[in-house]
Amino acid sequence: MNTRQLRHFLAVLDNGSLIAAAETVHLSLPALSRSIRALEDNLGVPLFDRTDRRLQPTAYAHAYAPRARRMVLDEKEAIRTLDLMRTGELGTVSMGMGSSLAEPVLRPMLAELLRTAPGVRLRSLIETSDRLLDALLAERLDFFVGDIRVAQGHPELAIEPVHRSTFGWYARTGHPLAGRQGIDSRTLRQYPLIATGYVEPSLLLSLGRDYALPSPVLDHFSLITDDLGTVREIVASSDAIVPATDISMFAAARSGAVTALDVAPPLALDMTLGIVRQGQRTLAPATEKAFGLVRSLFATAAAEIAAVRRVTPRPARGRGQAASAADLRPQAGD
Repeated sequence: MNTRQLRHFLAVLDNGSLIAAAETVHLSLPALSRSIRALEDNLGVPLFDRTDRRLQPTAYAHAYAPRARRMVLDEKEAIRTLDLMRTGELGTVSMGMGSSLAEPVLRPMLAELLRTAPGVRLRSLIETSDRLLDALLAERLDFFVGDIRVAQGHPELAIEPVHRSTFGWYARTGHPLAGRQGIDSRTLRQYPLIATGYVEPSLLLSLGRDYALPSPVLDHFSLITDDLGTVREIVASSDAIVPATDISMFAAARSGAVTALDVAPPLALDMTLGIVRQGQRTLAPATEKAFGLVRSLFATAAAEIAAVRRVTPRPARGRGQAASAADLRPQAGD
């Protein structure tokens, strides 16, 4: 039995004759008659009593018809659902990002997907990269955007680098250190330091080495939190200082709430953000659309970071003095 036979059965039932039904389904009379008999043989009951060229539906036919209509409708809806999924208009996309990306990437991406693909069900998780990796491996996420180093050692995962992060030391506009040149680590440590959530071990080593912070490095930080919104508010309203990615702070810097400090040496850490997903899984078009938005939004953020750097006032540096993180020129992929 197949839905083609069901459509033939319903055409005969609705039209009341083989001739009219054959025209409706574009079959010859013998072919339609064979299809009806094959369905009856499969079901093991007669669906029609045959009198000349007319077929009278039996009680079996009347009982079976509602279910047959439902099966035909279900097939049509299933095909429609797949067509919509192919065009990216239906489906479910589960994604994760760190809180530093919530404002520049996650929120505008979700808004655009809701606007252009309202039939797609969106699920998002804001967590640190190590926890997002756990969620991806547990198949609770289709992908995440984060520090790609956490995915090393997992050959089953596909990684697409999309943004080479640059860093700076940030404080409120009007901070006692704002405008000073060549701030050293001893001066930095006179103020509360904030660490932003998960810090990859190699980054901690670099911080400890470059700024004379004995191990354990995190013991030198007054506050450790995963919530970048909280970090930005505290930095903007106190004398606390935070080492952070430029992408997490550029909106606050653009608004004038915070400023990059001229610290020596500049905060030159190595971290690349990227899209991480299961490598062997077929991607739904809605997920591909989300990837396109991620790439576009990172490109926009990089341009805005460069614009903030160009317009942010900086003190003149003496000859041979190290450039601050805020003076770094945009790098490829930044």
